[in-house]
Amino acid sequence: MSDLLARSMVELARLMGEGEIKARALAEEAIANHDRLGKKLMAYSQWAPDHARQCADAADAAFAIGSRAGSLQGIPASIKDLFAHSGFPTFAGSPKRLPAKFEQDGPVIASLRQQLATVTGKTHMVEFAFGGTGHNAHYGAPRNPWDAKEHRSPGGSSSGAGVSLCEGSALLAFGSDTAASVRLPASFTGNAGLKFTKDRWSTDGIVTLSHTFDTPGILARRMEDAAFSFAALDPQLGDGFDFLSRVPHGIDGIRIGIADSFFWDGCENGIAEAAKLAIDQLGRAGAIVKEAALPEAQEAYAVFCEGELRRFGNAVLAAVPEK
Repeated sequence: MSDLLARSMVELARLMGEGEIKARALAEEAIANHDRLGKKLMAYSQWAPDHARQCADAADAAFAIGSRAGSLQGIPASIKDLFAHSGFPTFAGSPKRLPAKFEQDGPVIASLRQQLATVTGKTHMVEFAFGGTGHNAHYGAPRNPWDAKEHRSPGGSSSGAGVSLCEGSALLAFGSDTAASVRLPASFTGNAGLKFTKDRWSTDGIVTLSHTFDTPGILARRMEDAAFSFAALDPQLGDGFDFLSRVPHGIDGIRIGIADSFFWDGCENGIAEAAKLAIDQLGRAGAIVKEAALPEAQEAYAVFCEGELRRFGNAVLAAVPEK
């Protein structure tokens, strides 16, 4: 990744606002990174370099007249292919294009576009977001970029999201999370991932796997970038929120809840031990660690497994033409 794109979103936003760098320069470096790695890593189902250049030029034109459309102006961003984005078809990882209503911007993407971010394309995903490894029976799976020799799982269902960050074609990646579909690819690819409280962000304009559990989510290369993006897009905070004044400089007082055994039973290959070791280290560094029982978790999991996807299929996929 170039030195320019290795910088934080905060620094890049400041430099673009001061005219020190151009959004087009960021876009060109993102495109060059994808040209170098994209064919091998396969992060995108719809790679859109011309669209990215158009977005960047619009951002630069606004900067040139002193106009700030939002904190994400000029920031390269990738979008999971279950988010509607006007001008892009939506497949949600399936081989068939979904009906036109799934190509109308919802509030999340509308806000991103209003802020004049640079959209680089749509990323690969597990078909209809139902799976955690990243595999898609129709298209295969993006490669986890941390292993240059073996084709390892990038996590799913937002499988291309984390990969787009690692290859340097995006600084912000949009995913969705039902049962860890943002958190898994973030952890598998070494990025930060946020799943939000249900209904904190609207799911309008997003192909829904589970009305009960689905939330939009974001991935970024570092927590600072994730916090910056969240503050820019969150409807309850507004783009004027000064997140820098709220970012803690240590972990004293940060609360960590330890869920009951349902979340730990069946872990393999030392996963539980590694997680608990990390929690112990955070506790010694000043975090407040407490038990947080979630007796409703098993019931919620049963609801998820009963197949809200089937209801989606019956209601929507019947309308998709055979050809």
